[in-house]
Amino acid sequence: MRILLDLLEAHGELTDGEGRYTTAVLRELLTMSPATIDRYLGPARAADAIGGISTTKPGNLLRSAITIRRAGDEVEDKPGFFEGDTVAHCGPVESGEFARTLNLTDFHTGWTFTRTVRNNAHTNILAGLKTAAREIPFQITGLDFDNGSEFLNQYVIEWAGSRGIYFTRSRPYKKNDQATIESKNNHVVRRYGFYYRYDTELERRALNRLWRLVNDRVNYLMPTIKPTGYGSTRNGRRKRVYDAPRTPFDKHPRCRRSRPLPGRGDDGVPGWS
Repeated sequence: MRILLDLLEAHGELTDGEGRYTTAVLRELLTMSPATIDRYLGPARAADAIGGISTTKPGNLLRSAITIRRAGDEVEDKPGFFEGDTVAHCGPVESGEFARTLNLTDFHTGWTFTRTVRNNAHTNILAGLKTAAREIPFQITGLDFDNGSEFLNQYVIEWAGSRGIYFTRSRPYKKNDQATIESKNNHVVRRYGFYYRYDTELERRALNRLWRLVNDRVNYLMPTIKPTGYGSTRNGRRKRVYDAPRTPFDKHPRCRRSRPLPGRGDDGVPGWS
């Protein structure tokens, strides 16, 4: 909250005494708990009554040849292993052609890449993955997907192999195997793209302009925590232990704060040493 308020004030979006923003409001925002924030936002969230529809179609051809990764399985201890998924923008009815959003999240840092494509044909998914490989400011070393045929096909697997990217898949109907990306589907794609239907080129272009801003916000400005193990309470009860809150940018071992605001240098890399 402090980071966001400082940035909004620096850009003139919030000015003391203008609108409803005052010093008292500032103090209230800085002391507001997550539960209170959810309570304030409850009426707005309740107005969006459209739910999501699962459109995953199993890819049986190559599924048996891909290694299964289960929840809790270890991956190499450095950034670069991404969980991926697609989110369908079909609205309340799964009929006709509609947009899909490709979502990738790094397992260790939480770095997120989001891109909307025309449909889930392998050519569109592969184009989105190639764009991700160009724009993500560190190397993709691994990809973990569900069992959808848009990922488990010859073209995507051959592309990953040509770049030295190892490929894994989750167990069917076990969403907890991909808990990281399932969380981002909700907190990024559905939070900002909602559950509406998008099926035109104009809507896809608008969404992709939106995702660039959302990704910058998530990657540079939103601290997250990650479970690191288990501990005990004073009463001896088992509890989860988490690391300190940091943004995905700050979690990368090569990152450095070269400027106070997100931006890209001459090489297109946002502040990496």
